[in-house]
Amino acid sequence: MPPTNSLFQTTFQFTTPFEVYKGKVRDVYTFGKKMAIVSSDRISAFDVILPEAIPYKGEVLNRISWFFMQQTADIVPHWVTDIPHPNVSFGHTCRPIPIEMVIRGHLAGSAWRAYQKGQRVFNGYQLPDGLRENDPLPYPILTPATKAAQGDHDEDIDQAEILNRKLLTPAQWEQVADVTLKLFARGQAIAKQKGLILADTKYEFGWIENNLYLIDEIHTPDSSRYFDIEGFEERQNQGKPQPQRSKEMVRQWLLSQGFSGQAGQSPPPMEADWIQAVSQEYILLFEQLTGEKISQTNLSLQERLLAIETAIQQCLSKSNDLH
Repeated sequence: MPPTNSLFQTTFQFTTPFEVYKGKVRDVYTFGKKMAIVSSDRISAFDVILPEAIPYKGEVLNRISWFFMQQTADIVPHWVTDIPHPNVSFGHTCRPIPIEMVIRGHLAGSAWRAYQKGQRVFNGYQLPDGLRENDPLPYPILTPATKAAQGDHDEDIDQAEILNRKLLTPAQWEQVADVTLKLFARGQAIAKQKGLILADTKYEFGWIENNLYLIDEIHTPDSSRYFDIEGFEERQNQGKPQPQRSKEMVRQWLLSQGFSGQAGQSPPPMEADWIQAVSQEYILLFEQLTGEKISQTNLSLQERLLAIETAIQQCLSKSNDLH
C-alpha cells in the first residue's frame, strides 16, 4: 500500500502577513518580497488534479529543480535563495510573465496529436511530412502557451499574439526566447550525460524590476518529457513505443482509460500498485539525473507538516527585507 504520510495539501498559518495560492501541485505562500513554495505530492494531468497523491513526488520535483537551477545560473538568475526542506523552496517574489515557454526537441504529446490531425505549422515553424511520434525535430521549436487560471486549460499562443496582447515587448520576447533555447540546450546536454533524452519541457519566467528571473520549476518529470537514450533509435525504427520517464506515463494511462480532462469527465481511480510504480519512476529519474538519493521518511504526515512549517518560519526569521 502507498504510505499514508504523502503530502496532499498544506494549511499553514504564519504570524508574518502572507497570501496563499494553491496551484495544481504547489502551495505558494507569499510574504511581500519573499515567497515559499511547497511542492506537494499531488499530481495533475490535462489540467485536472487527480485524487491520489504520489509518494515522494514533491521532493523529487523540488530537488530536481534546485539541481538544474544551480546548473543554469550562468544563463539566467533564478528565484530560489534557500532549500530549507526537501519539499520547500524559498526565495524572491517575482512579477510572473503569464506565458509558459514550451520548447520541443521531439514530436510528442499534444504536438504529436496535432500533427496527426494534419497540423504542420507550430508558432511559425514548418514541420515536414512523414515524422513519427517521438521523432527528433530538425531543430528545437518554441510553442508557448498561456498560463491558464486554476481549472482552465492552457492554450497555445504564438509570438505575434504575445506581442499583440502586449504580454511582452519585442525586445523582451527576444530575451525570453533566447534564454529558453539556452536552458533547453543545457538541459539536453546534462540529460545526455546521464543516458537520457530531454525531449521537451516548459519554463516560466518573471521580473524583479526589469531583470528576468527563472521561476517555478525546471526540467522536472512534471514539466518535461524524458526518454532513455539506450535503444531509442531501434524502438523508433521498429515503430515501438518509447518507455516514458516522466508524467507522460500517467497521461498515457489516463488516455487508455478514456480520460482526457474534458468537461464532465472524472479521472479513474489509481490502484495502489500503479501509484507505487509512478512514485518509483519519479525517484529513479531523480537519482539518475542528480546522482543523489531520496531517503524514505518514517515521519507521520503531521510530523512532516510541522517540519515544513518550521523550515519556512526559520527562513522568515532570517529575512529582513520582506517589504
